[in-house]
Amino acid sequence: MDILRFITAGSVDDGKSTLIGRLLYDSKNILIDQLEALERQSKNKNENGIDLAILTDGLRAEREQGITIDVAYRYFSTPKRKFIIADAPGHIQYTRNMITGASNSQLIVILIDARQGVIEQTRRHSIIASLLKMKNVVVTINKMDLVDYSEGIYNDIKAQYELVAKKLGLENVNYFPISAFHGDNIVDNSENMPWYKDSTLLDFLENVEINSDETFENPRFQVQYVIRPQTDELHDYRGYAGAVISGIYKKGDEITVLPQNIQTKISKIETGGKEVDFVFANQPAVLHVEDDIDISRGDFLVKSDNLPKVENEIEAVVCWLDKKELNEGNKYFIQHKSKVLKAIVKEIDYKIDVNTLEKTSTSESVKLNEVVKVRLKIASPLVFDSFEESNATGNAVLIDETSNSTVGAVMIL
Repeated sequence: MDILRFITAGSVDDGKSTLIGRLLYDSKNILIDQLEALERQSKNKNENGIDLAILTDGLRAEREQGITIDVAYRYFSTPKRKFIIADAPGHIQYTRNMITGASNSQLIVILIDARQGVIEQTRRHSIIASLLKMKNVVVTINKMDLVDYSEGIYNDIKAQYELVAKKLGLENVNYFPISAFHGDNIVDNSENMPWYKDSTLLDFLENVEINSDETFENPRFQVQYVIRPQTDELHDYRGYAGAVISGIYKKGDEITVLPQNIQTKISKIETGGKEVDFVFANQPAVLHVEDDIDISRGDFLVKSDNLPKVENEIEAVVCWLDKKELNEGNKYFIQHKSKVLKAIVKEIDYKIDVNTLEKTSTSESVKLNEVVKVRLKIASPLVFDSFEESNATGNAVLIDETSNSTVGAVMIL
């Protein structure tokens, strides 16, 4: 069963948390004790006597204010697919949280209040979706119950957003008229909108194709742990454990170890404690190679006929997440999945206005929430694909050397 990672985004009070709560509630992914606690805490009750937003507004401060402050992650599943949902804050000052959550998502759900139509925050989140090369955009026109389930209003807002999507080059855009509060067109089709004949939101999420090309092409495997028991029973055992990021690996495949650039072959593959002939994307595995090579945590094992880039300098788009400003010459750690290396900001090329996508040159420091294109010099060669080719191997984070906290979300160009 595959996994769909998606993020919800919209303005304040557009109903993101309620929508996610509705998906969890109507798909029967809430335990009885959770439901009882939900009923006790509910203030804004629906016809079922509960406030579904509480399921994602997990922090006490969020529940008291009725807003989402941080990205809240929730997990649920249906017989067809597993889901990881990121509920992004709607406030402008939390834009960085939305970018961080979206950079690891395969699909974005943008909510629009049917009473408000397309507003500035809608355009801002759509621009970020364009910047992050999101392949699937879902536009949910929420609170249809507050506009008498009007088909005309739905069509007007859809036409408004189509202009935005065309300007930004968003191609795979799907539209849904919904009421998260009442559950219309989310899990079940709405009797209140007989004019809407297409699928429900959940049905779409269960069946939408996700990263099909990326999953089966460009085989990528990064070592997370070197297994070397050195016991009498397993004296010569040496396996390289990790998750298959993309592609398929078979016993006998010719591979290249990067960044060392050494060729060898896969001699054995194990998963779940059993030897197998092949493994594919998203599977945990232990790979064995024919030759004695010095392979460490963070190294890549890739097919020899399809190599990623290996560079000491990279160009990247960085969303700055820290109150301390970013300046040329600053030193950080860059973490690329399980690989951590020292890096220095060699050059800040320009800032990107997330409201317009305009690029402006600057000699000023980069402040919290700003998005910039930079050149990073790295202490050792980094193995990567561009973010456009693969968000799995094309994103990284910058870490402050002193506090060890994440200060920047990196999309490698």
